[in-house]
Amino acid sequence: YYRMEDEAVLDRGASFLKHVCDEEEVEGHHTIYIGVHVPKSYRRRRRHRRRPGHKEKKEKEKISENYSDKSDVENTDETSSSILKPLISPAAERIRFILGEEDDSPAPPQLFTELDELLAVDGQEMEWKETARWIKFEEKVEQGGERWSKPHVATLSLHSLFELRTCIEKGSIMLDMEASSLPQVVEMIVDNQIETGLLKSELKDKVTYTLLRKHRHQTKKSNLRSLADIGKTVSSASRMFSNPDNGSPAMAHRNLTSTSLNDISDKPEKDQLKNKFMKKLPRDAEASNVLVGEVDFLESPFIAFVRLQQAVMLGALTEVPVPTRFLFILLGPKGKAKSYHEIGRAIATLMSDEVFHDIAYKAKDRQDLIAGIDEFLDEVIVLPPGEWDPAIRIEPPKSLPSSDKRKNMYSGGENLQMNGDTPHDGGHGGGGHGDCEELQRTGRFCGGLIKDIKRKAPFFASDFYDALNIQALSAILFIYLATVTNAITFGGLLGDATENMQGVLESFLGTAVTGAVFCLLAGQPLTILSSTGPVLVFERLLFNFSKDNDFDYLEFRLWIGLWSAFQCLILVATDASFLVKYFTRFTEEGFSSLISFIFIYDAFKKMIKLADHYPINSQFKVDYITHYSCACKPLDPGKGVFI
Repeated sequence: YYRMEDEAVLDRGASFLKHVCDEEEVEGHHTIYIGVHVPKSYRRRRRHRRRPGHKEKKEKEKISENYSDKSDVENTDETSSSILKPLISPAAERIRFILGEEDDSPAPPQLFTELDELLAVDGQEMEWKETARWIKFEEKVEQGGERWSKPHVATLSLHSLFELRTCIEKGSIMLDMEASSLPQVVEMIVDNQIETGLLKSELKDKVTYTLLRKHRHQTKKSNLRSLADIGKTVSSASRMFSNPDNGSPAMAHRNLTSTSLNDISDKPEKDQLKNKFMKKLPRDAEASNVLVGEVDFLESPFIAFVRLQQAVMLGALTEVPVPTRFLFILLGPKGKAKSYHEIGRAIATLMSDEVFHDIAYKAKDRQDLIAGIDEFLDEVIVLPPGEWDPAIRIEPPKSLPSSDKRKNMYSGGENLQMNGDTPHDGGHGGGGHGDCEELQRTGRFCGGLIKDIKRKAPFFASDFYDALNIQALSAILFIYLATVTNAITFGGLLGDATENMQGVLESFLGTAVTGAVFCLLAGQPLTILSSTGPVLVFERLLFNFSKDNDFDYLEFRLWIGLWSAFQCLILVATDASFLVKYFTRFTEEGFSSLISFIFIYDAFKKMIKLADHYPINSQFKVDYITHYSCACKPLDPGKGVFI
């Protein structure tokens, strides 16, 4: 910000300059205050202290002798605290500076990350083969290479994360690269490696040739190539190795243009356009490609992390026709294929992490990316190796924890706390409902009802026409069967309890009418309404009470229903529903226990009644069976009727 004052201020340092300013020149100047946005940091204040005299030294020596033990304890505490990590790490401070900057640009788009490894396909030449992909969770190509695994939480080794951090520290970092094709990107990466001394110039053609190899993606259909494609590959490979000039850089450069060996097309292929996986990605999604592999011509790893200034379609580099924004390349010497694979999984998992995803888009240099990895390491939980099987795949949780709190911790100025330092949130004991908007008292007549209508009105119609989908058919059938079977079961029990004054037909009619009205007016079409255990107990007690006091049961039941409806209207008008937030699980479980005891009591009561109506003959003997006889005698010999 800039601030200017109307009155000129005399420059106190002007007297030290050789040029002497007169009063007219001074009056024409204005003071300008320039503010620079810097991240928060802890600074030690320097205090100028005067030198103590001889008497003060003696007094200090006495005080130090009296409190020597205390100072030793304090020094020990300071030493121990210096060993531990600070409350706010430098990485967290840097991320707060990155994510806390006010930017008018839209939020970073969703990333689709693909891991390709340099492998020999069908015993032929090396090609880039897709082995895993990420949107939010990891999907691997199953053994055999014919289908994808179910999405699962990516489990990484801590060593691979440290190796990835080293790769970012030592490799080439090229941010906001301006390129429009894959060969152009590869050429700029290789030239940068040669300029920085990370790659020998004689290896340029070999590295370029390797990076421009064909990419083979995993699709639902078999990946077997046609005989014509295999013949082209074999013939071109035989020509390459039979020619003595193949080792020359010129020949290697000519081989790069071979479309049978390399995939340098800028347009997506037909298989990409027909890929149904595209439906899972938003329209503005971008790709992050990870290429890892081992080669025999490198002595040290070839590492590069690239962020393009604009997302560009790089041909068949990606499984789906999505423009590429990020590219991570790792080529290394032979013998460490597993390590390269784990590093590729580590960077792919980081790109699917929402916080590192934002850092990757906003990073300005190498240190920003390293800070993002350090922040990820702060949140990582390590499992002991002997108590958990890494081969077990962790299924995604049903409800994902929101990352907004983790983002706001860096962008909103909240107190930063590392992993393990977060204070325990006691929450609402017993499973309370919290203080959400729906349970806040407005203090106005029907204020809660009006707020509910305003909140639900935009989604009222969609709750119904969204069900006009084949995917909702199973849910519709489930709700229908659950409602019908419930009405039949409790309808029969009501008939027994009320001497058929309320039976199956009444239960069906009441469920249909009240359910339709509730779904139309309450805005909750997926709520199941039907008779339950407490209703059955209430109806039985009410029927017995009416019978004992000579009341008309149905008329009495009608007045009870009207009175209950009137009470519900009063509760709605006075916003009394906010009291629900004070209900705990104890209330629900206590009521459920009461209903359970009532049904258990009824079961034993029926068994006792059966014993009264059909008593057991304790005097029965098996020999009595032989004393009985059966004979058929005609009642009317003419008609042939027998008994």
